[in-house]
Formats: sequence, C-alpha cells, structure tokens
Amino acid sequence: MLEYAVTLTLEPWNVVQEDIQKLRKTGWEDADILDINQISGYFAFVNRLAEGLGVELEAFWKSSSPE
Repeated sequence: MLEYAVTLTLEPWNVVQEDIQKLRKTGWEDADILDINQISGYFAFVNRLAEGLGVELEAFWKSSSPE
C-alpha cells in the first residue's frame, strides 16, 4: 500500500491497472483503494497549497522537528 501511495504521489502517471490488482490481491477492497487515493491526493493538494503560498509551520512543529 505504501509503495502504491508513493508512486501515486510522486509519479501518478506511472500507476497502472496492475498496481490496483496487486492491492486487491493483498486484501484491499475497492473502497480502501479509493481511500488511499483520496488521502494521498488530499495531502499532496494541501502541501502544494501551503508551499505555494509560503505558509510557515506553527512553532510547535518547528520545535519538534529534527534538524
């Protein structure tokens, strides 16, 4: 599932029907695959909006992130 989510996020044009079949064979239902797509897409969308607008991290995140 994570491999699929990474491909969907970084190279969505490389997702093929075999990727969906592989998820189904490992037990993921179509509703689960839809959720994976929606969540991956949502985070990509929100991150691109934030980066594009120059949104700064809240102080909490800055103090807890490793450097």
